[in-house]
Amino acid sequence: MKVLVLNCGSSSLKYQLIDMESKEVLAKGNYERIGETEAFLTHKVNGEKYVIKKGVNSHDEALNGIMEQLLNKEYGVINSLDEIGAVGHRIVHGGEIFNGPAKINEKVIEQIAECSEFAPLHNPAAVLGIRACIAAMPNTPMVAVFDTAFHQTMPKENYLYPIPIEYYEKYRVRKYGAHGTSHSYVSKRAASLMNKDIESLKIITCHLGQGASLCAIQGGKCVDTSMGLTPLGGIAMVTRSGDLDPSVVTYVMDKAGISPREMNSILNKKSGLSAIARMAPDFREIEEKSYTDEDAKVAIEIFNSTVAQYIARYAVKLGGVDAIVFTGGIGENQINVRKNICDKLKFMGVEIDEDLNNIKGKEKEISSTNSKVKVFLIPTDEEMMIALETVANI
Repeated sequence: MKVLVLNCGSSSLKYQLIDMESKEVLAKGNYERIGETEAFLTHKVNGEKYVIKKGVNSHDEALNGIMEQLLNKEYGVINSLDEIGAVGHRIVHGGEIFNGPAKINEKVIEQIAECSEFAPLHNPAAVLGIRACIAAMPNTPMVAVFDTAFHQTMPKENYLYPIPIEYYEKYRVRKYGAHGTSHSYVSKRAASLMNKDIESLKIITCHLGQGASLCAIQGGKCVDTSMGLTPLGGIAMVTRSGDLDPSVVTYVMDKAGISPREMNSILNKKSGLSAIARMAPDFREIEEKSYTDEDAKVAIEIFNSTVAQYIARYAVKLGGVDAIVFTGGIGENQINVRKNICDKLKFMGVEIDEDLNNIKGKEKEISSTNSKVKVFLIPTDEEMMIALETVANI
């Protein structure tokens, strides 16, 4: 069976077509700047990259452009859309409604739309993508896979906030987390690499990228995670503040006369490491500059320290830890960041082998033979996880 995996952003549409028998990615790409005349599609197949510059006004038009590439007479990978056996849609937020994947019907689409208040940039776009896909392939089964679903196993004491309980009861204000598909995938891979049943393991996964979150996993289930009501909570990220004293928000709003909407934008897009470093929001550049610039050095130290602190916190919560996993763009590629984080955890018996750690983007154990905790670099594969969940739920 061939499964098409779609990831709709507010102005982008990422995709992969996967052959589930061979686990081969037949084609993948991204339609960017949807709604603009400068929109373009980057399509990759057989190691070749094709860039199609074509303005599109909607996700429907973008999806049609993607279908044209999949069916292209020169380098297409299918002869008919009928060859696509199912479609898996990545959905950022499923609220408390979804604790697992859901086969898509009209009710599910409406429920995804209901959760848009928690993911206003992502869920509405996902709905557009789903409807565009249904229009193009009305008889093809489709499954929604939610980033938040993996975290629905958290106990109440880990997802409730210490504020008046009526805010949870009336408005469902609680911790939901994010990157659940990634945390699930890499924790399973870690168990496989250890040749152990995940039911017996305590694993801390670190999805470190532009958005970053950690997850405490016991017996294959999420116990706690760093992101909160929205993907703004947790560790300091490239442009996001992460956790703050709540009074910082109200104090600055009052002093600067900032509206809630403006403050939300500042905390999401103008804060984090780039704000501390006074640099553009590119982690690689900030990390490189940190060796000569004090502001950049402080920004990277904030990042490394808060990641290490969360790992230590979760080790306490789990009552120990068997493995730590690094994944995501930063986790997979920033060698010194992994080293610095692990160096802060030596008191826990964490020790990495610097030669083994001198690697980027490849699945590998990087802990030393003396380490009491296994440390892994595992590239995430959310698309494959979505495809597997799709096949299991059609």
